[in-house]
Amino acid sequence: MTVRLSTLAGALGALALSTTLAFAGPGEPGHSHRTFAAGEPGDAKKPVAKTIEVTMKETEDAKMLFEPNQVEIKRGEQVKFVLKNAGSVDHEFMLDSVQNNAKHKVAMQQNPDMEHDDPNGKRLAPKGSNEIVWRFTKAGTFEFACLIPGHYESGMHGTVVVK
Repeated sequence: MTVRLSTLAGALGALALSTTLAFAGPGEPGHSHRTFAAGEPGDAKKPVAKTIEVTMKETEDAKMLFEPNQVEIKRGEQVKFVLKNAGSVDHEFMLDSVQNNAKHKVAMQQNPDMEHDDPNGKRLAPKGSNEIVWRFTKAGTFEFACLIPGHYESGMHGTVVVK
């Protein structure tokens, strides 16, 4: 009986440890936002080089889009994106590399109700608004996209060119 109790105690200890570890990480696996391909979160207390209003909407011909869908930034600039959802459904703005957004899009297909309030992304209800302050520390071409299933395929993505 002692062997069985010690085995049971060991199994319970392992279960308690694995349960603790399962809840240790933030959010979905692989959904941590500690590093970013497109730069880093800005400092709202510091001045911005430019403010870019980005409108999210649907068109009568069932397309979904961002206006504007391309912006140019100088490397090192801090930018404020003023996000407005002028549409009739939820939309999101996720700023990252094309590759990272592609991976994130797959995760969104598996969990379409995933909501974002991250330094590089916001989900907005219809008629909602929000802001992202971002500092572009790397030159290159990056993407902003709505990764809600079907939205990207309907045209809802844009480009940030950092020179």
